[in-house]
Amino acid sequence: MEDEEDLEMLGEQLYNLIYPRHMDMAGKLTGMLLELPSSVLAEMLRNETMLTKAVEKALGALSSFDYTSNMGRQGEDEVSVSSDSLGEQLYQLVDVHNTGLTEKITGMLLEQKKEEVQKLLSDPGLLEERINMALETLKEDNSMETDISDSSDPDDPERLGERLFQAVQEIDAKNCADITGMLLEMDSKTLKQVLCDHTMLEQAVQKAQSVLVLDGLDAPKL
Repeated sequence: MEDEEDLEMLGEQLYNLIYPRHMDMAGKLTGMLLELPSSVLAEMLRNETMLTKAVEKALGALSSFDYTSNMGRQGEDEVSVSSDSLGEQLYQLVDVHNTGLTEKITGMLLEQKKEEVQKLLSDPGLLEERINMALETLKEDNSMETDISDSSDPDDPERLGERLFQAVQEIDAKNCADITGMLLEMDSKTLKQVLCDHTMLEQAVQKAQSVLVLDGLDAPKL
């Protein structure tokens, strides 16, 4: 009961902040933002920049897809929506949830049939449920990868190199080969720690990127 009262209070505060700038859409925008975790909403109330960005994302989602016209009456007889368009709309709605994995989650959700994707676009509650399921799946996949790395030969440079290249490619596709080569100079124990800790990996990649900039290795090749 307290959670419902807290959410209602957050909703009123959000609405009061959004209304002056978006009178006609304040209700819709507030409803979309209320799908976010309470901790995120509380931070938005303290951080005007964060709130502005979230409202802009929600506005983008609304402008690319007629949100109200699809509430409760999405059907196959409506005008067909292209896969690219669905993907863009879904990406914007997923991005509002600030998971940090918008691209991966959107890709996972787009594997469903078009009708299912259209339901997600018109039902914020269902979308949030599917996003949470996708997050759990990604966590499980990451755990399995960690188990595999623990059971493999720690001194197998080829195995480590392959996994490291794939991980670095997601962060910096342009310079992944150069960065992987630099990181492979570390001992196998440190490499395994980097592969199991995304924060450590990002820090290692950033250091390597700095070296590349200094050396001019990332300059366009003629």
